[in-house]
Amino acid sequence: MHGECCAMPSKGKKKGEGFHSGAGLIRYFDAEDEKAIKVDPRIVVILCIVAAFGVELAKVFWPA
Repeated sequence: MHGECCAMPSKGKKKGEGFHSGAGLIRYFDAEDEKAIKVDPRIVVILCIVAAFGVELAKVFWPA
């Protein structure tokens, strides 16, 4: 009765299983879309810092 409720998963996996499941994702992320919006990563970081600063200011001016 002990082994019936909690079956242990098999230790062995198929060798090429991970590659096949990830191959589509690699192909998807490698293809760049010419119509996509290109944003400089530095702008994203600056916007995050500004947003965090804005949240902190909002906590000062509108305390809960």
